[in-house]
Amino acid sequence: MMTTPEIRAALPRSAASVRGPVLRKLRGIAFPAQLVLAVCLISGVPIPGTVLLGGKLLLLVQLGAEAHVWLRLRRHGLSRREALAQLVPEPVLRFVTHELRIMASLVRWAARRRHGVNGADAVFSHGRDQAITMYGFAFACVVETVALSYLLADWPVVHAVFLVVDVYTVLFVLGVHAASVTRPHALADGALRVRQAAHVDVHVPLDQIASIRRETLFTHEKKDDELNLPIGSQTSITLALTEPVNAPKFLGAPRLVKVIRLHADDPKALHDAVTRARTAPTPVPGTPASA
Repeated sequence: MMTTPEIRAALPRSAASVRGPVLRKLRGIAFPAQLVLAVCLISGVPIPGTVLLGGKLLLLVQLGAEAHVWLRLRRHGLSRREALAQLVPEPVLRFVTHELRIMASLVRWAARRRHGVNGADAVFSHGRDQAITMYGFAFACVVETVALSYLLADWPVVHAVFLVVDVYTVLFVLGVHAASVTRPHALADGALRVRQAAHVDVHVPLDQIASIRRETLFTHEKKDDELNLPIGSQTSITLALTEPVNAPKFLGAPRLVKVIRLHADDPKALHDAVTRARTAPTPVPGTPASA
């Protein structure tokens, strides 16, 4: 997929012009107006019906303009995600995508389905050692939700706001664990796919792995060119790379790393599978497969 600067450079002028000052001015008016209306409604401030109607119409105009721009970008050959990236700042898009992945992981967890494992030569779960901790966090959040509901019963608006936040927090904590369970490490297509929860997904080509070691570490010194992915405060596999790979930060900023430390429920199985895949002889083109 092309990066955002590459997409912008490739766009014809007619496509680039649809994201001009008119749309920016509309956003500058619509978003603050909706925020003010939301704050007034939550705080119980009376709002005239005509103002509410105007706010709704403004929101519809904004959404219609964004949809029109998105369709024009699609006609110029951009994929759905690339077109959306032209309308939404990348940090915002990545944040929203992360939250959606968390919620989708809850559904997969309940359905006992895993993500990104079709066609994989081997998969390696890695969420077992954090389960008790995450369940403990979730239980603490439930207790807090009940306590705040009792304490804020006399303030309905505040109670409603905190109830939504607390319920979402419980779902988020469970979703983080669900993402770890349903998004395992995977070995496929000549690469090791290293993942953690819903925010880390790094493809490491096998031919760029200089060495793989089984070592259990509970402390990790932070370095710019190292990626540490502890589960339950520990890592059990260390990958040293011949060339750096990009492991984007949470909001999309690039980060080149040459050492990756990760955890697996069965580190021996992951180590042995990667070692076999790295040392397997490369088939010579045109050589018939043995029976």
